[in-house]
Amino acid sequence: METLDMNLLVALDALLDTNSVTLAAQRLGSSPPAMSRALARLRRALGDPLLVRAGRTLAPTPRALELRSEVSVLVARGRALLAPNNATDPVGLRRTFAVQAGEGVLAELATPLLAAVQAQAPGVTVRFLPDVSGDTASLRDGRVDLEVGTLDYSDSETTVRRVLGDRMIGVAAAGHPLVTDPVTVGAYAAARHLSVSRDGRPHGPIDDRLALHGRTRKVVATVPTVTSALFAVRGSDLVCPVPAWLTATTLPALGLTPFEIPLPLPEIALGIAWHPRYTADGGHRWLRDLVHETMLRSAAGARPPI
Repeated sequence: METLDMNLLVALDALLDTNSVTLAAQRLGSSPPAMSRALARLRRALGDPLLVRAGRTLAPTPRALELRSEVSVLVARGRALLAPNNATDPVGLRRTFAVQAGEGVLAELATPLLAAVQAQAPGVTVRFLPDVSGDTASLRDGRVDLEVGTLDYSDSETTVRRVLGDRMIGVAAAGHPLVTDPVTVGAYAAARHLSVSRDGRPHGPIDDRLALHGRTRKVVATVPTVTSALFAVRGSDLVCPVPAWLTATTLPALGLTPFEIPLPLPEIALGIAWHPRYTADGGHRWLRDLVHETMLRSAAGARPPI
């Protein structure tokens, strides 16, 4: 028995649907001689003439009539299987996504994102995981589907999309001189500072900019997260630099007052990262786009802190 070329299924589908070698060839962008050869191969493989002469036309055999519906379904399924997964209906998604993000990102993103997920994909569950310093394997091994925040990946195994830029502002308790009086470089440098650093480093871009003015600041303590810094500043005479958008909701809730840092500081790039194996996944693409849109809407709707 002749080995069946799976491409012949497409030819068979066209032949059985048109009952014509010429029309089948036109449909597939082939030639009548090539389609005649395909029909001959199909006849040998299936042991049936499939289409027989009936006057000036071709008529399907009983075997051909049996195959017509099944072949049509198989070809349609094959085309759907091999077609790019460009469209995913989120309403039908039944899936759990693990999203890794820091406290600041979650404070601004979690509420609007979960509301959007509930509205668009009620069958989706989101598991928020804490941001872990130096964790480069979670995306690769599948423990994390999407990471959101300040990202500095440069390896080929991670895809990064920049979403928006944030800026650093100062924050202090109500009544602090830096929120009641004009903020100068000298006044800012003379304040008691709290620094946010995962690894406890007190030195950063602020110190580099102050050095250009011939000044230094006194960092009395470091804390690992922005949230812990905000609670430490509340009720004290300390000042602390924080990202503007990532603290837009938290500052008013804690009764803290922002102020402009009188130094040109680098932008904070916020984005999303994922493993390339999920790039073409329709469900993952929907989540990425939703997080992207939610971050932009949240940032646009946030009241300027100063």
